Amino acid sequence: MHTTSRLEMVDLDKETVSESENGSSPTLSLNTPSTPRQYNKWSPMEEGITLAWRDLNVYAHCKLNGKKSYKRIINGASGAVKTGSLVAVMGASGSGKSTLMSALAYRNPGATVVEGEVLVNGRPIGDYMRSLSGFMHQDEFFVGSLTVWEHLNIMARLKLDRRTSKSEMNLKIEELIRNLGLTKCKYTRIGVEHTEKVLSGGEKKRLAFATELLTDPQLLFCDEPTTGLDSYCAQKIVAMMNFMTSSGKTIVCTIHQPSSEVFAMFSQMILLADGRIAYMGSNSNALDFFQTLGYNCPNNYNPADFYIRTLAVTPGSEEASKQTIRYICDHFAVSEYIKEVEMVIQYEFHMGRSLQAQTFRTNFKEQLWFVKLFLLIYRGLLAYWRDTWLLAIRLVEKMAVALLIGLCYVGATTHDQKGIQAIQGAIFILICENTFIPMYSVMAVFPQDRPLFLREYRSGLYSVGMYYFAKIAAMVPGLMLETFIFSLIAYWLVGLRATSDSFWLTTFVILLTLNVSLACGIFFSNAFDSIPSAMSFLAPFDFLLMIVSGLFLKLSSLPNYISWTKYLSWIMYASESLAIVQWEGVHNITCETTNEDIPCLTEGSEVMERYSFSFDNFNRDLWNMFIIGLIFHVLAFLCLCRKTKRK
Repeated sequence: MHTTSRLEMVDLDKETVSESENGSSPTLSLNTPSTPRQYNKWSPMEEGITLAWRDLNVYAHCKLNGKKSYKRIINGASGAVKTGSLVAVMGASGSGKSTLMSALAYRNPGATVVEGEVLVNGRPIGDYMRSLSGFMHQDEFFVGSLTVWEHLNIMARLKLDRRTSKSEMNLKIEELIRNLGLTKCKYTRIGVEHTEKVLSGGEKKRLAFATELLTDPQLLFCDEPTTGLDSYCAQKIVAMMNFMTSSGKTIVCTIHQPSSEVFAMFSQMILLADGRIAYMGSNSNALDFFQTLGYNCPNNYNPADFYIRTLAVTPGSEEASKQTIRYICDHFAVSEYIKEVEMVIQYEFHMGRSLQAQTFRTNFKEQLWFVKLFLLIYRGLLAYWRDTWLLAIRLVEKMAVALLIGLCYVGATTHDQKGIQAIQGAIFILICENTFIPMYSVMAVFPQDRPLFLREYRSGLYSVGMYYFAKIAAMVPGLMLETFIFSLIAYWLVGLRATSDSFWLTTFVILLTLNVSLACGIFFSNAFDSIPSAMSFLAPFDFLLMIVSGLFLKLSSLPNYISWTKYLSWIMYASESLAIVQWEGVHNITCETTNEDIPCLTEGSEVMERYSFSFDNFNRDLWNMFIIGLIFHVLAFLCLCRKTKRK
């Protein structure tokens, strides 16, 4: 079957249905502009895609009596999908539909083990499947602050060949938006809190479909594409997929409780029950197969509902249901209906052995790494700055805290004995405000975005390093701006040393403190599986940081077995460096008492000695803070890599 490079689909806005010349079935006609030819990554696909698998077993990790074990989800499945087929994978809940499709698409979760052989046009599947095929997931994950156009534009630049011109890319996006009925919401944000107009569930489903169609894949997997859609939209989505197969595309999708009209559009069906193949073949032959086994579909009854009900495990009759499933699966394995499938399987595996030395040729040019990084940073900045409600709250909170601190210290930071305590207290408050609040505020950032990141990473769009760096680069500038405004207000209101050099040095130390605290929070959020678990370990760690900061006790008095922890405390380094800024060159501290028994500090050096600080440690403190922040970022990145592989 000939495959065109033009994206052909049903226009959901302007669809016309006409009878074919022989009157046998309606044909879908549309007027869509021709899309310029895109660069195909896998050149031998002009003949279409045939997918075959043999003795496929899929195991999932589980715990049995507290020990790691494996549960078999797919049990010795064999089958084939021919070029130009629209295949429905059906079965009751827990039958293994999504697991089977993920294994065929080479998109297995990290907690599964796959045994068996899967071939695409006679070649074993591999990493190339990420570019050869599209995969539409059941759950849609988007950056909610983006509009439909912005999302598709960014995804097109990440997915398409870098030689694709901007005009070609825009034309393809426009065609997808029009044909999928997204024209009215083209500039509508996908969905984020505090906005009035966002996409509906059906529009998000169509947007997810458009995202996968950007590369015009010859092989497309769809996990529950009609879930959440009304009957009309569901019928239109399946009709569009059916029309796409007429150009040679192969589409496999799991589907749950399709209407009779939707079910009739599928050319092939795979029924799963308890991880086994209960039937594979055309829809028309399925009823005959079940009738030969004594299972008759009632008149005017949806065949899809009949199949699922017959193969479901009924509560209270589990053993009888499982016997029925074994009976059907065993008979199908030796029936006449499996012979055609076996012929395709044997041919594909024979062809695969004769082509073992060949590989997929490619002339695809992936997007340059720095362009990908720019796109990720740009997307992150849009998501951050468009949440104006949250930004306003955070800015007002920072300004209010700065005013409150300043008003509390007005007139207290004088160069006398009482002023010493006031200045050191103000230093501690400035550091804590930019340590603990930022640290805990970023705890949910990476876990919240992890589903979207894992999906795009496994699609081969970018690396873990690009994602991590882009996330930090998009988040930190806004936080630093808030901190600068806080410092600008609080520093002068508190009445600290009134020189420009002292102000800029203090601001630099506070910004450095902020970045180390962010790195620490990001590390803990990536090191643990849940935010509550991370916070249960982070709280005592923070308590230790404060104890050894040098402001509550003299550092030289710490016992040897605990004194080493002060080198982990960036609060100590920040406290010492800010104390240096405030007390260096100070010689005129007044003393209100003449009692020799009461200590009286008249020099800035005496104040530093009281806290075991030294003027010589300023550069060392800054470098140590920088190194601690870098270590936290490295550890956070390694933890993210570990989670990526595990999940």
